[in-house]
Amino acid sequence: MWGENLRAIVGATAITVALVLGSSAQTGAPGASPQTALVRPVGAVKAISGNTLTITTDSGADLTIDVQPATRILQVAAGERDLKSATPVQLTDVQTGDRVLVTGTQAPDGKTISAVRLIVMKQSDIAQKQQQEREDWQRRGVGGLVTAVDPAAGAVTISAGANKKITIQTSKTTAIRQYSPDSVKFDDAKPATLAQITACDPKDQSKPCDQLRARGDKNADGTELQAREIVFGAFLNIAGTVISTDTANNTVTLKDLATKKPVTIHVSNDSQMRQLPQMLAQRLAIRLKGANQPGAEETGGHEGVTPGAQNSSTGGRGNTAGSPGGPGPQGGSRNGQPDLQQILNRMAAVTIADLQKGQAVMLVATEGSADSAPTAITLLTGVEPILTASPNDSRAASMLLSPWSLGGGAADTGP
Repeated sequence: MWGENLRAIVGATAITVALVLGSSAQTGAPGASPQTALVRPVGAVKAISGNTLTITTDSGADLTIDVQPATRILQVAAGERDLKSATPVQLTDVQTGDRVLVTGTQAPDGKTISAVRLIVMKQSDIAQKQQQEREDWQRRGVGGLVTAVDPAAGAVTISAGANKKITIQTSKTTAIRQYSPDSVKFDDAKPATLAQITACDPKDQSKPCDQLRARGDKNADGTELQAREIVFGAFLNIAGTVISTDTANNTVTLKDLATKKPVTIHVSNDSQMRQLPQMLAQRLAIRLKGANQPGAEETGGHEGVTPGAQNSSTGGRGNTAGSPGGPGPQGGSRNGQPDLQQILNRMAAVTIADLQKGQAVMLVATEGSADSAPTAITLLTGVEPILTASPNDSRAASMLLSPWSLGGGAADTGP
């Protein structure tokens, strides 16, 4: 759900490259004098011509990299955190799509760098690492709304479906990250602490609170998890009706059914906008209505329908991955966990121009900031049956589109 680059939590992209940089930058680069100011951009190879590379940095800028005969080129495996296992390679081994960390001197124009060292991660290695991470997040991951935080005890409690609570236990080695309010990319997530996590107020749906995804070792009944990694953030889960659209500025203004207030949402190139098939909408409505009945329990997936926030993929806002056994029927994986991202990809796409005043929609968006409007991650139309099934709890309805259910990472994998 998080758009193509929202869906994978993996340390095989800029985060890991940056860690390699951190471990190697202090030693300097061969061929550079102590007085030489070095730059270290990270990006993907866009083009190769002779001894020149064009890379697109993670900030979106294109740089020309001049590779000299003395330039040292090292290849590291995706996920490596230092250069101990790096292998010397030739420029001919570098291909478009590979990620590189360049160390070199920058020309006065700021667009050309004379490289003294290149650290290369192969695109194929990164893709394989991402797939492994996605599968591990699906197999050992849990996610949902935060209901309680106890920093002193190192514990967080989440609501992961109807009447199901999961306690997340942390240790000194647990990696904890918080998503940026303006980005759903895992690469933009920052180190954080349990004390920064905000629990939801069940009596006030308008108050901001965090959604959390964790992976680690679960106990036998799945009510506790010893976390190896946690990622959290405040996402807007909105169910509402269209007030107006602005195709020139790529925005949609909605009436939030929970707060009864208007909210303007930005739609980016990464935003997924889909028409929910009537049959699937009715199935989700039946599930939501059943979950709202007294004594209802979480029973798992049904006919390819995601059971709330607990069945998810990468937690990183990255592409949803199936189980190691591969995807099962109707977008579900063979272990019974449905892959809603695959279902979404098969739905009919809609545009801002297709939205009509008064039309019901459900969406997940970034929190936004004082300088930017929330950005839609996934927006669905055709949701009238779902909202009818839960007219007094739009948060529960919109949580069906939780980032953890629709894919995180991203991570850009995600977790």
